[in-house]
Amino acid sequence: MTLDEIIENFTYLEEWDDRYRYLIELGRTLEPIDEAAHNDLNKVRGCASQVWIETSTASDPAGQRVLTFRGDSDAHIVRGLVALTLALYSGRTPETILATDAQELFKSLGLSAHLTPQRSNGVRAMVERIKTDARSASANAA
Repeated sequence: MTLDEIIENFTYLEEWDDRYRYLIELGRTLEPIDEAAHNDLNKVRGCASQVWIETSTASDPAGQRVLTFRGDSDAHIVRGLVALTLALYSGRTPETILATDAQELFKSLGLSAHLTPQRSNGVRAMVERIKTDARSASANAA
């Protein structure tokens, strides 16, 4: 599901219970990662739930370096937050990733005001992990 589709679907949901259910459904759409990817290298530090993000780098048709992310969590709502975060960042160049503010997206969807502090910290940890991988990919390309 694209980020635009997710945003559009959120706008149709007025009740927060419905939005939480939608987040859970988003989490179910995540492409499964191999059990071997549930390792310390992929584990995101700073999340109350367990979260793993697997990063790969490739070139797009224009020859630009792009990062692709796959993720998983042991908690249903957090899996949805992983799906939303990956929709924002996966398939983008390191420069685009570093310039993209996830907090703006979460704020525009109303999630910033409705997530527990622990979940908000977890989202920040996921975003920081993704940006760290983008900085690394950018440095390795130079």
